[in-house]
Amino acid sequence: MSLPSPTTDNRAVVTGASSGIGTALAAELAGRGYSLILVARRGELLNELAQRLTLAHGITAEVRAVDLADRAQRAPLVEELAARDIAILCNNAGIATFGAITELDPAYERDQLELNAVAVHDLSLAVLPGMLERGAGGILISGSAAGNMPIPNNTTYAASKAFANTFAESLRGELKDTGVHVTLLAPGPVRTETPDPAEASIVDRMVPDFMWVSSEYTAKVSIDALARNKMRVVPGLISKGMSVAGQYSPRALSAPIAGAFYRKLGG
Repeated sequence: MSLPSPTTDNRAVVTGASSGIGTALAAELAGRGYSLILVARRGELLNELAQRLTLAHGITAEVRAVDLADRAQRAPLVEELAARDIAILCNNAGIATFGAITELDPAYERDQLELNAVAVHDLSLAVLPGMLERGAGGILISGSAAGNMPIPNNTTYAASKAFANTFAESLRGELKDTGVHVTLLAPGPVRTETPDPAEASIVDRMVPDFMWVSSEYTAKVSIDALARNKMRVVPGLISKGMSVAGQYSPRALSAPIAGAFYRKLGG
């Protein structure tokens, strides 16, 4: 069974829609005719995106300026989505930190866990009853290749994405033959724009240009995979390499190597 067709009443929800993969997912879905609910903290960017997509594709784009890491702010959105006809949910919002966890802000680390894991859980459970009742729907969860392995100096992020990865694939198993699709997007680094050489990050300098994938490509292959009810989509060479290393390399070997790389990012 395919994804629900876009209608005037149903919506595709994209969290983290104000930048990067989230913006690309919103554009990809709008190009396929879906009206949208765009979610992120930065309302002004969402309003600009909503206007642009409405003019380009003739869809309706609703804006919800919500900090999903804040349970009090998230609760009304969860309640709204539970009552709406949601055709597709893209659980994409996420943040990351680098460096020794004892040197990082504990409150921000908690927010990271709340956003990357708990909010994904809340929003998915909100839309599921309606999707099951209609016998159709799609949930795309942005996990990470980093969630396949322990990564010192990226501890909270790797752990939160391990939850997202496992939750997506476990949920997919539960929903077999229900008409509801669940796909895990497990990317490595995704380039949203060509960096200024003077301002390039360590990752930009260390990774050759040919190994990067764009947010637009990532969005397209992700929605294609969701339509086919594929379990996992891993775009790009870096992502595939990280996935293989995380799943098959001895952790006693992979953790120190990954930790040394991420220590540089923290610096």
